[in-house]
Amino acid sequence: MLLCLSAASLVAAAETVTYARSGTPGDARDIYPLKLLQLALDKSGTAKYVLQVSDTPMLQGRAFVELAQGNTIRVAWGMTSIKRESELLPIRIPIYKGLIGWRLPLVREDRSEMFSEVRELPDLRRFVAGQGHDWPDTDILRGNGIEVIGVPLYESLFRMLPLGRFDYFPRSIVEIWAEEEQHRKDGIVIDQHLLIRYPTAFYYFVNKKDVALAETIRNGLERALADGSFDKLFCMQYAQNIADARLEQRTTIVLLNPILPPETPLARKELWFAADLCPTGK
Repeated sequence: MLLCLSAASLVAAAETVTYARSGTPGDARDIYPLKLLQLALDKSGTAKYVLQVSDTPMLQGRAFVELAQGNTIRVAWGMTSIKRESELLPIRIPIYKGLIGWRLPLVREDRSEMFSEVRELPDLRRFVAGQGHDWPDTDILRGNGIEVIGVPLYESLFRMLPLGRFDYFPRSIVEIWAEEEQHRKDGIVIDQHLLIRYPTAFYYFVNKKDVALAETIRNGLERALADGSFDKLFCMQYAQNIADARLEQRTTIVLLNPILPPETPLARKELWFAADLCPTGK
């Protein structure tokens, strides 16, 4: 009875950490960030926080506004930028080990050879990309002289691509496979020729005043890195996707990132993807 009362007291004492319900029903993109966030909380050694999804669905832009205002949610995740880090408190450990900036183009199946002759950035500039209008990627692509059609809704990008409203939709290695599977029936496939790379990081963010929560997440992520459980989870989720991308067979075009914050921990090699990190099937 005493053990039951003790456990109940711990649950009652725990603080709720609300995160945004995806604005896209059945969105698989949140599965890994949630697993990693729970791992961080578990590794932190504190039972102080429990995760809870918000009642209201939110697009990413709204979620970050809510987070900055300290309203309905306490944590969100997304790509970093100078602006975003000025408004929120980042936990500077890249969730995807930088692979969020390794992009493969989604293209129309009847234009699957469109990039076969692209070798350098000027070649890529002949094509028009589609992106979310408020995504940091849009500023990165435009900062490199690439024309971008900005679209308010994520789902609309998959409707507009088959209609030829833009030529391609660059997606990260960690996102693109599930998206192709879902939309192949619409004539959307992964280009087999090109890799677009730019340095960036995808972080957990909290409100600037929520320092204790930020420190808990950071400590948990650091411990997961140190004991290998971070990399194990990452590889379990993405090793096969990385292998399927056949990166060594693609033409790589490297872009500059004009919105990358100077505090980005590029010198910490253990935080970033390396070719030998995830052998296929490991």
